[in-house]
Amino acid sequence: MSSDPKTPNRLIDETSPYLLQHAYNPVDWWPWCDEAFEKARNEDKPVLVSIGYSACHWCHVMENESFEDAEVAAIQNENFINIKVDMEERPDVDQVYMNFVQMTTGRGGWPMNVFVTADKRPFFGGTYFPPQPRYGMPSWRQILMSISEAYRERRDEIDTSALEIAAELRRAAAVSSAASGRTDVGTADAALESFVRSFDATHGGFGGAPKFPAAMSIEFLLRHHDRTGSEKALEMVTHTLDKMARGGIYDQLGGGFHRYSVDQIWLVPHFEKMLYDNAQLARVYLHAFQVTGRDEFRQTAVETLEYIRREMLDPSGGFYSTQDADSEGEEGKFFVWKPEEIAAVLGEADARIFNFYFDVSTEGNFEGHNILNRRYTVEAAAAALKIDEQELIDVIASGRQRLFADREARIKPRRDEKVLSAWNGLMLAAFADAACVLGDAELLNAAKANADFLLAEMMPGGRLMRTWKDGVAKIPAYLDDHANVADGLLELYRATGDIRYLSSARSLADTMIKEFWDAENGGFYYTSTEHEELVVRNKDFYDNATPSGNSVAAEVMMRLARLTGDGSYDRYATSVLRLYSGMISRHPQAFGRALSALEFYVAEKREVVIAGPAGNELERLVDKRYLPCTIVVRSRDAANDAVAVPLLEARAPEDGLALAYVCRDMVCERPARSAAELSEMLG
Repeated sequence: MSSDPKTPNRLIDETSPYLLQHAYNPVDWWPWCDEAFEKARNEDKPVLVSIGYSACHWCHVMENESFEDAEVAAIQNENFINIKVDMEERPDVDQVYMNFVQMTTGRGGWPMNVFVTADKRPFFGGTYFPPQPRYGMPSWRQILMSISEAYRERRDEIDTSALEIAAELRRAAAVSSAASGRTDVGTADAALESFVRSFDATHGGFGGAPKFPAAMSIEFLLRHHDRTGSEKALEMVTHTLDKMARGGIYDQLGGGFHRYSVDQIWLVPHFEKMLYDNAQLARVYLHAFQVTGRDEFRQTAVETLEYIRREMLDPSGGFYSTQDADSEGEEGKFFVWKPEEIAAVLGEADARIFNFYFDVSTEGNFEGHNILNRRYTVEAAAAALKIDEQELIDVIASGRQRLFADREARIKPRRDEKVLSAWNGLMLAAFADAACVLGDAELLNAAKANADFLLAEMMPGGRLMRTWKDGVAKIPAYLDDHANVADGLLELYRATGDIRYLSSARSLADTMIKEFWDAENGGFYYTSTEHEELVVRNKDFYDNATPSGNSVAAEVMMRLARLTGDGSYDRYATSVLRLYSGMISRHPQAFGRALSALEFYVAEKREVVIAGPAGNELERLVDKRYLPCTIVVRSRDAANDAVAVPLLEARAPEDGLALAYVCRDMVCERPARSAAELSEMLG
């Protein structure tokens, strides 16, 4: 293939924006496919598997430094079969080789570059390599020449090493799911103490820099507080959410959260925005609003969802994946300000107030520029500026609108417009949840449109796919896709009472059991029985940036058991949670979503059925309350829906008036006829 940079390589036919970014590299890239490995066998060459994603800053750096260099590309093309992988499209491939890199180097991340044999066994790997030796690292060119020489001259050693590594990866996968233990309140209570020990009482969050927004851990703490009344758990939640919402990690003009903070104080973010972060964070802010009544939490959730609808919504109803950190070749350029830029938009008088409140100075707080953040409360800022609080509020509100409009004229960061099932399931749950809590019809319509998209566009032929772009869905879905979409559909069923969403969620759960369940050892595999064979068939348990498919599946199964009356779902959930028990005890902060599922498991079993017209006062009361472990069902067509949901049997309004039926641990109370009566019953 020509090394002419104007001639595209094979990636030009892909839909992934990340792969398309590399389509005009002089490297003779292949997508992940059988043909590439067959070519490696026929030509007796090693395979380079290079993995990244479109919003990855250092992936762009390595592309610019090495993959666009014609001389480097010539070395790669002559000595290797080169495969580019979008880790968001192929997390199964990424998991296998990430485990290998972490096992052999002690660290991992993206870009990730792994050298493998023609039968997909890894033998050498790492992350970013510079174009010249520096930071104690060899150059990418040195790595290529060294691997090529070793493959030619020490082939037996490489083949032996690759076989041993593959065996070790399989052993590690087996060990990770072998141990099981007790699943009880003691595990959750002990986990709380771990969070207390690592809590940053000054800045919020857990541990030091870099600091990630631990949405799943925060949700666990909210559930723990709900069950136990722990004030410490709630204090960690509210302090952390306060600090994040006021920091630079939050986009103070446009809403939505950046990926993480490079410092301990939430000031300087890595500027990419991920769909999955914003889905999970919108929900924890929403739930914190339910628990505390604090409007700032509600506002943060609303602004985050408004950002998603404005920037990340495809006309078809699907949600895009990411926004890049870079624009015009500079990280964060779209988001930062200089004082004179603000004064030019707001005028000197308003700029003086705005800049004080948002920490804008001549020297700047980020490489000579300013990341907007709120160091002061409204009360403190008004007192320091010697102005009325309402004047400050008005200036800030007007200033945000005007600066946002001005910022819209800038060149925006690139957007990865592929749609991923798992991440859309997370956002579906967020919109459905918010629609309930806020009584917002537009949010509910967005949730319905997304569900319709997932059930139609993402399921051609009735089988869920992983990724969709420009009308094309492809790659059979993984465990987390099935689990998160099912979870989102259950939230939408709770919001609407429309039985078709429950039926679709149940169908996805049945697929998980049929195609992903490990009948011998318990737990769900990440790939289905029909998936292509990789070096190892993994089970994913850790809740990292996104929740583990096993964590979400466990709660989905428990919810289905109580909705459908089918106890077999409970048995699958219990098996998964028992596998988690020992791992949670050792590293609780790596299992935030699993801990939330555990709280659901140990909480009092309670169901609430609301029978009556939509929008009645009983529904509004239940929707406003934080009831994370309560099954809520709206009776819209009780006579027909009771077949699928036994809870609805004989649950009807009385003389057209709404009734609420509350049951605890299989014991039901008399129906409530008023909001006051229902509130007393809920406690």
